[in-house]
Amino acid sequence: MSSAPEQDSLAALASRHGLRRSMVRPDMHVYLRRLWERRHFILVYATSRTASKYSASALGQLWQVLTPLLNAGIYWVMFGLVLGGHDHIENYPAFLVTGMFVFTFSQRSASAGAKSVSGNLSLIRALHFPRAALPLAYTLQELRQAAVSMGVLLVLVVVMGEFPTWFWLMIPVALLLQTMFNTGLSLVLARVGASLRDVNQLLPFVLRTWLYASGVFFSIQYKIVGYPDPATGKPVGGVGLPQWVADVMYLNPAASTIEFMRDILIHAYNPRPVVWLSCAFWALAGLLLGLWYFWRAEARYGRG
Repeated sequence: MSSAPEQDSLAALASRHGLRRSMVRPDMHVYLRRLWERRHFILVYATSRTASKYSASALGQLWQVLTPLLNAGIYWVMFGLVLGGHDHIENYPAFLVTGMFVFTFSQRSASAGAKSVSGNLSLIRALHFPRAALPLAYTLQELRQAAVSMGVLLVLVVVMGEFPTWFWLMIPVALLLQTMFNTGLSLVLARVGASLRDVNQLLPFVLRTWLYASGVFFSIQYKIVGYPDPATGKPVGGVGLPQWVADVMYLNPAASTIEFMRDILIHAYNPRPVVWLSCAFWALAGLLLGLWYFWRAEARYGRG
């Protein structure tokens, strides 16, 4: 083990020749500039992962559409037919398919982000680059797949009786807000997954709970407050809780994103303004907080 004077002399020698520590956290503005300089690496890495992920599968990238579609079919039987979750919801098939496709984007981004650092330790230890490039590339990969799924979703809702309106021009805005939130979530889980390897075993249960709480296959408004009585206009059915309880549930970022997309695609759907405010808040807050949280541990990734 080197003595303190020896270490001081080596540090002075390194400083004199312009050498610096390889594992150090730069200032935030420097970090963001380095990320931007490596934008081509992020794009290429995301593209290569998309190509290689399904290369060994007979159906290839078709699974990115089949998975949420098959899940939606299962939930339609369970919650739409058996448990009567479709009560008083107009065009329940479009309602359910929209929720399933939108939630799948966040679900896949979270799962990929949790493994983005822990699954690339050899790359991290071999090359010097901003580690946030990895969760960003993984989120971009999921965005590419979500864009394909969104095209399929538009065809499905038309087949199910919905027709394009001017509101459909808001689809890129909704997708952008969800991508911003997903990026922040991926960054947070990347740091957690880098230090707690068991998180990858626990995450599927957390995501399944998140699915059930996000109104994917039932209307939060109707289940919590009730649906309007055609005769009186007053809410009936449901649990009968106050409106603020439903509004709090809509603060769930997945629930608000799903409701926003349903409002765009389904003619008869009209969620409360709290939904749009929640989408905007989580997009901005999620991205900023996620980037800050990940950057704080930049010097620790790859150690051990």
